[in-house]
Amino acid sequence: MSIQAINAPVGERKKLHPHKFAMWLAIASIIMMFAGLTSAYMVRAAQGQWRHFEMPGIFYFSTIAIIASSVTFYLGMRAFRQRHMRSFRTMMVLTLALGTTFMLSQGIGFYELIHTPQSVWIDGQKVGEAVVQITGNPSESFLFIIFGLHLLHILGGIVALLLVFLKAYSKRVKLYKSTGLEVTATYWHFVDLLWLYLFLFFLLNQ
Repeated sequence: MSIQAINAPVGERKKLHPHKFAMWLAIASIIMMFAGLTSAYMVRAAQGQWRHFEMPGIFYFSTIAIIASSVTFYLGMRAFRQRHMRSFRTMMVLTLALGTTFMLSQGIGFYELIHTPQSVWIDGQKVGEAVVQITGNPSESFLFIIFGLHLLHILGGIVALLLVFLKAYSKRVKLYKSTGLEVTATYWHFVDLLWLYLFLFFLLNQ
């Protein structure tokens, strides 16, 4: 066996695209941020006098919407790789619609928390009903910060989806590299998993 044959695989090894590397770094930093916030939430809750609110019912609907959006994005990626561009465009439209539905339903859920009295528990005892106020109990401040930051990340994902949508329907672009699409897909699936984590976290601590 020649030296060239042995070294060929090393020379042909593909490097991680800089955009993908930057995305994974961003994801790692976001994970650490939310892990720190939820850990601080648990530590402060253990100190007592901590309000727990019921999750608005529309948050369940928004969870279904964002899970469905990840499914349609996956199907869209598969269609893109197979060069089924009509199916790809259809899946991107559905993904954008479901992502927008998620964001709007989250806004409605926050509106309910702020304007509609919810059942409140302190140290396991129901103490009545109240609305969520950012200047109220520390638990409410945590709620605004954690959900608010996630909504900002979702908004970034919606902008990225919109760019993918516009590019998919551009008459001047027939075929294009998949790097940007793969980066967007990675980010979107991540914010989906992040919401599932936050949803379960607050569901178990409501």
